[in-house]
Amino acid sequence: MIRKIIINWIAVTSLILFSTQAFALVNFSVGVPLSHTFNDSDVAESDGVSGTFIQVGIPILPGIGMDNYETKIKDSSPEIKLATTIYNLYYLLPIPVINLTLGAGVGTTELECSVCSSVYDKGGAVQGYASLGFPILPLFDLHLSYRSITTKVKVKSSGTELDLSGKVTGIGIMFNF
Repeated sequence: MIRKIIINWIAVTSLILFSTQAFALVNFSVGVPLSHTFNDSDVAESDGVSGTFIQVGIPILPGIGMDNYETKIKDSSPEIKLATTIYNLYYLLPIPVINLTLGAGVGTTELECSVCSSVYDKGGAVQGYASLGFPILPLFDLHLSYRSITTKVKVKSSGTELDLSGKVTGIGIMFNF
């Protein structure tokens, strides 16, 4: 009887404790953007987004990451894409059962097309983001992320700025080793 209780206790605590991020030595996350919406739909409207989000971290310490994705601008001729590259610093909060990540990043945005480099300058970008992860197996986690990006691209000829700030949502998977 005592043997059964000990084995059950070990099984239950292993599932609870090792399904959280707190006992991993390294975590590695890969994700993809699902949607990109611009704050001002009069300036631009998204026609799809593709790219990757990558993060690497060690428990208790801040981790590093990089977002690299392109957003097609709707009804643009020639086809225009907004290329975004952001380097992040994040912290994975040690909460049992769920994985909550908070982060911030800086980088650049650039409009890409056949004539865009002669018309527009690169813009600086700043973002804040949150990611909520749910363990699906003891060492894996499926997470949803929400990024709020602030960026402006300058028109070279007039000096005016296009506000291309917006929101990006994504989905990913985290591996804990």
